[in-house]
Amino acid sequence: MKLTNTFKSAGLAGSLVMGAALSAVAPYAMADQEYLLTVTRPNQLHVIDMSTNEIARTCDIPGPFGTGSIAMSPDNTHAYVLSNGTKDIYGFDIRNCDMTFKAEQSSPTLQVISMQSITVSADGTELYTVQNPVKKHRDRFEVMQPRLAVFNIEDGMNAKVVRTFPVDRRITKIATTAQNEVILGGADLKAINPETGDIRMVSKLANWEKGPLWLPPDAFAMHSQGEQANEYIMPYVTAKFDSEEWNFETAEWWWGMSRVDLETGEAERVETIPFEFIIFNFITDPRDSNILYGSFNTLSKHDISKNETLAVHELGHTYYDLNISGDGKTIYVGGTSSDISVHDSETLDKIGSIQLTGDMSTSDLRVATIKD
Repeated sequence: MKLTNTFKSAGLAGSLVMGAALSAVAPYAMADQEYLLTVTRPNQLHVIDMSTNEIARTCDIPGPFGTGSIAMSPDNTHAYVLSNGTKDIYGFDIRNCDMTFKAEQSSPTLQVISMQSITVSADGTELYTVQNPVKKHRDRFEVMQPRLAVFNIEDGMNAKVVRTFPVDRRITKIATTAQNEVILGGADLKAINPETGDIRMVSKLANWEKGPLWLPPDAFAMHSQGEQANEYIMPYVTAKFDSEEWNFETAEWWWGMSRVDLETGEAERVETIPFEFIIFNFITDPRDSNILYGSFNTLSKHDISKNETLAVHELGHTYYDLNISGDGKTIYVGGTSSDISVHDSETLDKIGSIQLTGDMSTSDLRVATIKD
């Protein structure tokens, strides 16, 4: 605004005061902020500003390292982490590292382990995990039925289970749909209603019906970093044989995936690309659902509409998982060691690195977008 000498001094002073006030507010009138979250040994949650690729803050997690599994609240302001050897769950406000939630799952006579499985309800009021309980008798251990356990988040630092429902064994990564079904990643993909315990089949894997020439898939639900595309994604390996004699040397080997749209709860299962190298995890480009990226010893880019691998970039060491910025332009590859490798999604060229204080091992790599 241009000031002229027609303004009286009082008006000028008022304008300057208003301008100063607007200047003070301006830093908060910013675009949505993206943060990258992961856990490192000995046991710390790192919140990384993705606009600078610098660590914004580090939160100390009680107990020994678990698996580094992280679930976000729907508004992305709170992170829930499996800790203490995956026996306990802790929640943090990622804006200041305040601990707001604690659920100690075991007792002197019952040991409870949650393998990777943690998610938050669609409305942010409940937390879900799959418990694998073992009862401690005087002379033996008794392996009990796995169960989906439900906690009220508002119970805060003394959260207790409010209800449970029996589920299958072998369930690891889970996620919540907009309809508040919990996707269960196990031998098959199933969904459970956490209010009633009703379970439905989402995508058959171990029990699929592709015929005698197809090898039942070997699925891997260690990570599902699908928040940028609002999906649950599980890779698998399978083979198509040329006869029922199952000659593994002449079979066609394929990578495939089961992918669930978390908005609708609908799923697709498809063979994606020929099996040429190991991939631990897939993520989808938020701009194009046909473009996938994978990581392990390589970072790779694929067009599943053409069953083609578009590019492969050799990595400096093994990385277990990966995630992507909201605009789809930058890929972050992490897990395993103490560095996150940053890449251009178009070329896969390395454009940066983020050094952490310890190794990530099996930790998730989560993107949290906090709305302005």
